[in-house]
Amino acid sequence: MRLIGMLDSPYVRRVAVSLELLGIPFEHEAVSVFSTFEKFKNINPVVKAPSLVCGDGEVLMESSLILQFIETTIASGRSLWPANPVELQHEFRALSLALVACDKSIQIVYERNLRPKAAQYEPWMVRVTGQLLAAYEALEYEVQDRQASFSVSHSHATIAAAIAWQFTQSMLGSIVLASDHPGLTSLSSRLEQTPEFRKYPPVGPGV
Repeated sequence: MRLIGMLDSPYVRRVAVSLELLGIPFEHEAVSVFSTFEKFKNINPVVKAPSLVCGDGEVLMESSLILQFIETTIASGRSLWPANPVELQHEFRALSLALVACDKSIQIVYERNLRPKAAQYEPWMVRVTGQLLAAYEALEYEVQDRQASFSVSHSHATIAAAIAWQFTQSMLGSIVLASDHPGLTSLSSRLEQTPEFRKYPPVGPGV
């Protein structure tokens, strides 16, 4: 299998780290949707990162669907989801918040860096920024309220939360303040020191 995309994408990095934790062998190809658009297009005409090229050549997209496919088909019973239904509900809640935080961070970065200044729409930026801050406020509560779950082991929620936080801090640290989110700051700092996170650092050309 081949994982296509740059590791400065939180979605690509989420898949890479999760596959490593699941013990799934794969090749990572650092292809950018921006600087190497045509190369990416030759692999996947949709030019969507992450893209997972399966053994038969079929291409899968979207980080959550890629990981669901892996755990369902080839992970041999290994899973990053908790077995307890109540814990699973909490996990879905925290993961959804982390993914929303990623989405809103990327929307702001794209608006700032790709759209001409004269064409940027300030009410839209205010709205998206409010959504971003709300997502992180709720995610910080999850981390603080469920300290045992977030401190003991890797899971889909902990991985996504840590990676989302690192990405947002690297791009929008003046908007989402670390001082307001001690739980996420601690979680990110801890996981960034683990072998799986260090193997796939958030490097890339950016937007």
